[in-house]
Amino acid sequence: MGLAQLAPIAQLMVRQMLFMDASAHVRLRGLASQAFTPARIEGLRGHIEEIVDRLLDSVAPRGSMDVIAEFAEPLPAIVTAEMLGLPVEDRHRLKKWSANFAEMLGNFQHNPDHAGRMLQTVEEMTAYFLEAVREIKAHPREGLINSLLTAEVNGDRLTEQEVVANAIITMVGGQETTTNLIGNGVLTLLRYPDEMKRLRDNASLTASAVEEMLRFESPSQHTARLAPSDRMLGGKQIRKRQAVIAVMAAANRDPERFPEPDRFDIARADNRHVAFGYAAHFCFGAPLARMEGQIAFAALLKRFENLALSPQNLVWRTNLGLRGLTSLKVSFNAPGSMGTAPENLQ
Repeated sequence: MGLAQLAPIAQLMVRQMLFMDASAHVRLRGLASQAFTPARIEGLRGHIEEIVDRLLDSVAPRGSMDVIAEFAEPLPAIVTAEMLGLPVEDRHRLKKWSANFAEMLGNFQHNPDHAGRMLQTVEEMTAYFLEAVREIKAHPREGLINSLLTAEVNGDRLTEQEVVANAIITMVGGQETTTNLIGNGVLTLLRYPDEMKRLRDNASLTASAVEEMLRFESPSQHTARLAPSDRMLGGKQIRKRQAVIAVMAAANRDPERFPEPDRFDIARADNRHVAFGYAAHFCFGAPLARMEGQIAFAALLKRFENLALSPQNLVWRTNLGLRGLTSLKVSFNAPGSMGTAPENLQ
């Protein structure tokens, strides 16, 4: 196919747990899970609340903001950089690389016009993270990279290349999906004002509401695998090495699984969606994404009254795999401010 020039990308991706089969995946995930424990994630709660408050403080006097640029992007970018043990001031560079890498993951067709940019992204990311890994190895500091470097199970440890590859996929996953969760969630609440009022009146529904947002407007739309052998699946013959695409967003609207699947219900019972994948490849960053979403929505609704869409044309990112907006402009009244917000955009 003339894609030999993309070999550096493949060499990176085959070291990422997302693309590994059973035995290799179990080993790598077992080591990574040592660095990503529920207790470690829960310990971030207070700090994430501080970051959310700081971001909302900066836009409150203005009475308007671009949810994506000023809230949904910087929140996970700051959290991810700090969690990895990287300088927060590097987050803009990390975000640019993350968006480029996510485009490659989400769009199946090879775009030769983008090949150069993708190669440059992978080369720059790899060099940056390799330097960070070696610096942290020489001068240890708190963070996921250090935890990955020191994680050990029965004497087995990750190589530098494995740490780099999985720090990159954690950085990408930690930013792109959480940004989309917040952006898609705010838009959905604005489109369903009764449910937004219900959530505003009853903050105890926040966790349930985030699960319904994940189901209703899934940030990650699909995943794909190559069949390791000939087999039957759903009455269809799948040949060895054929690609099978599982569309999680469609599964999350399956009427055989979810009653009234196209109804947005923040208190939906038995809401076992597959927005984070399933089984062995279930997203190990899910607890962090859920926490960020819950804190973000709780603070947003508590802080800002009359939240409304500003007049605009909504534009979705050109990424088949990651559903998210390029921009989402809203207006609001902060407590104690005067005036009313404009009518919602339909």
